[in-house]
Amino acid sequence: MLAIVAREPGEPSVLALAERPQPVPAAGEVRIAVHAAGLNRPDLLQRKGLYPPPPGVTDVLGLEVAGVIDALGAGVTRWQVGDAVCALLAGGGYAQSCVVPAGQCLPVPAGLSFVEAAGLPETAFTVWSNVFDRGRLQPGEWLLVHGGSSGIGVMAIQLAKALGSRVVVTAGTAAKCAACVALGAERAIDYRTEDFVAEVKAVTGGRGVDVILDMVAGPYLERDIACLADDGRVVIIATLGGNKATIPAMEVLRRRLTITGSALRSRPPAFKAAIAAQLQAHVWPLLAARTVVPVIDAVFPLADAAAAHARLEAGAHIGKIILQVR
Repeated sequence: MLAIVAREPGEPSVLALAERPQPVPAAGEVRIAVHAAGLNRPDLLQRKGLYPPPPGVTDVLGLEVAGVIDALGAGVTRWQVGDAVCALLAGGGYAQSCVVPAGQCLPVPAGLSFVEAAGLPETAFTVWSNVFDRGRLQPGEWLLVHGGSSGIGVMAIQLAKALGSRVVVTAGTAAKCAACVALGAERAIDYRTEDFVAEVKAVTGGRGVDVILDMVAGPYLERDIACLADDGRVVIIATLGGNKATIPAMEVLRRRLTITGSALRSRPPAFKAAIAAQLQAHVWPLLAARTVVPVIDAVFPLADAAAAHARLEAGAHIGKIILQVR
């Protein structure tokens, strides 16, 4: 099969098509004939040599796909050959075939194309696990999303609104802010020209937000704490702004604040399967009803993975960037 690998750590130009043996599903796994694969920022880090795959996982890039199951490992009973699925992977998605634990697959939602479905797993798993499980966002509460126009951001806006919460976001241009408002954010703050702490306080009547989904961290964390209502929660899912932060500890104590975070890639299949079950119960009906919709920024052929990475790295996109495999 053909797959995309990084010949060496570096810029997008190090990505190249390579021939690899077609994977064989182990017990409890399925093999997917990949039609489309989603791009994610961890892919950029892996390409640069900064985020190696977990032990035993292929060096082929790609954390989410959509396609058709064409082989079953021993013991798999839920799925059949020919089923159209999308799946969260630990690696291997930029390829014509991949294998994945059966519990990490979900059916392609009714009415969605493979391209649309390929952009769902990483964003839906991440948002559900961090906003609703770790962050415990409730109907009527306020959510602040940093990076509101990112793939994760557009999913977080739509899910929070659909499930009865109120959303404010930060984004970097007027066009990105407008896109976030169109998706359901009550206020989109241009972080380049506005003070997001002051604006969050203004839009919430001085109260602050209940949950913050933060993919920046670094100097944002102290400002996040200033944005929180009493008993508020910050959930960190990336550190685009850096690993170190100053925390006003007395403020955390006085107002009973929670600072937490998580990463999905290294979690065991059983943990991911449990999230998949929650998504199928609570999120997949919203997708089928088009209450929540995929937001696709651009589609590139598999062979043009380098150009796709360059677009993601430039940060001008709104929503997901997808590789078309078939």
